[in-house]
Amino acid sequence: MNHDSQTLEHFNAQAHQWWDEAGPLATLHHINPARIQFVTRHIDPDGLRILDIGCGGGLVAEALAQQGAQVTGIDLAEEAITTARLHALAQNLSIDYQVMAAEDFAAQHEQTFDAITCLDMLEHVPDPARIVQAAAQALKPGGWAFFSTLNRTFKARWLAITAAEHLLRLVPPGTHKFDQFIKPHELDHWARAANLSLRDESGLCYNPLTRSARLCDDLSINYLMAFQKI
Repeated sequence: MNHDSQTLEHFNAQAHQWWDEAGPLATLHHINPARIQFVTRHIDPDGLRILDIGCGGGLVAEALAQQGAQVTGIDLAEEAITTARLHALAQNLSIDYQVMAAEDFAAQHEQTFDAITCLDMLEHVPDPARIVQAAAQALKPGGWAFFSTLNRTFKARWLAITAAEHLLRLVPPGTHKFDQFIKPHELDHWARAANLSLRDESGLCYNPLTRSARLCDDLSINYLMAFQKI
């Protein structure tokens, strides 16, 4: 399967703290408003069927469900899915969470979803191109696919690993592997091979002092891309 067992263990170990805004996954809370802003400048989630690939504890899924989307979230980290289900129940949100690989899910749900999000997940799998292909397979013609990941640059290595994981302790050590970071042209290449056309791109700039993120023009660290299925 297209996963790394150490990565799954890492995120399962953090599952009970997923919604702790001061916990080890706090940075995800800090960047989530900007990620959702990027998505919603292209689509109105209200009434859309949206698939969140690599949903983890449900940060993206809940934000979209709160805007009226019919959300399905999939992930291979079982404990994270348990956390997501319990939190959605507490928030009175109806979200369909499933423990399933993206490739298997897409094979069972071809051309089903109006939009797909896969945010900060591609850099955690051995073969990210297969995830992009699965997203395209599950997407309706004309639908939107949104990806965010880390650029494979020295700057990203320094800030996302050396600084964030080891110096500032913003992210648990071992969260990222530099050789799995993805250059924008690589993501675009995989998307084009899956009949996805690039419509927009943006950097995601994070301020560790204010613990907040904003969309920006700098794609050298974190970046987002929006594609539409041809």
